[in-house]
Amino acid sequence: MDAIDRKILTVLQEDCTVSLAELSHRVGLSQTPCWKRIQRLEAGGVITRRVALVSPEKIGLGLTVFVQIETGDHSGPWLQNFARTVSAMPEVMDIYRMAGDVDYMLRVVVRDMAEFDAFYKRLIEVIPLKNVTSRFAMERVKATTSYRVPEPVVPA
Repeated sequence: MDAIDRKILTVLQEDCTVSLAELSHRVGLSQTPCWKRIQRLEAGGVITRRVALVSPEKIGLGLTVFVQIETGDHSGPWLQNFARTVSAMPEVMDIYRMAGDVDYMLRVVVRDMAEFDAFYKRLIEVIPLKNVTSRFAMERVKATTSYRVPEPVVPA
């Protein structure tokens, strides 16, 4: 990945609806080579998809909860069942396997406390868990989907 690819990624992360003509101009290429680079980045899995970002509050999803999960079972079958089951729950936006005293961290977005309570009850019914701790977000201070595209590391 070169500097032009990094510029393309930076622009597309901010606005993937930018026209090919505008993108090409901003990165200093003509349209055909720019389009070929985008296709290569998609084929290589660097660009995984293009989406519209939605304000959760504007669609009635005003409560974000970070759910910490500890499990007593670290077997492959348990992990596969956990990943499959929790991934299918539409309230779960992110799932991370963690290092340290917490095994998994979920970001859950729901309407309100009653909806979270229903989610919580479903979660603990379908998967054996050792401990579940929920932390409720009071305010989103920063939220971004744009990654900083770093320069390549040059070997010393």
